[in-house]
Amino acid sequence: MARERATALLLDLDGVLRRFDPAVAAGVEREYGLADGVLTEIAMQWGRLQPVLTGQINHADWVNSVADALAEPAGGPDRARAAVERWQRYRGEVDTEVLDFVREARAGGIKVGLATNATDLLDADLATLGLTGELDVVVNSSALGVHKPAPEYFQAACAALATPPSRVLFVDDEDWAVRGARAAGLSAHRWGGHADLRYLRAALNY
Repeated sequence: MARERATALLLDLDGVLRRFDPAVAAGVEREYGLADGVLTEIAMQWGRLQPVLTGQINHADWVNSVADALAEPAGGPDRARAAVERWQRYRGEVDTEVLDFVREARAGGIKVGLATNATDLLDADLATLGLTGELDVVVNSSALGVHKPAPEYFQAACAALATPPSRVLFVDDEDWAVRGARAAGLSAHRWGGHADLRYLRAALNY
């Protein structure tokens, strides 16, 4: 049996709609004498990251924990805090081709939601990036208390879109998230870059 055509779209933020220039973190690491990649490595340690993605701690507490972990290699707590603050000041850049696609889809009658594992800084980030009002719904793991790829996350996202899972197309750059969405009954596509937009337009048929 053919699958129902999707009438709603869920997009991941980081890696799809927002991108980060790795040169920014690399520059901070060089300036403060830190090993290449250590900022991301420390920040993304799951035991440190999971609490902030589920709203158990706030963004500031998470940032402080990263600085604490970097105190010794940075040459002291003050230098560690300065390095992390400098790194965090950069909030990424919008992928304008993806944003144009979002606007086209919404103009064509497709509901578009943002589905992201994020901290309580998300609303401020969306404002900084000029994305406030560009999406119909925003599903933030830290506000929800559960993160992708949990089925409860995708259930909540579909409810926010007022669309059954079978009519929602989810796009993410991480395979584990795509698999989780499919397990929850959504159509899902792993984002590989702008060449995928042609497929997504055809799938939505707006």
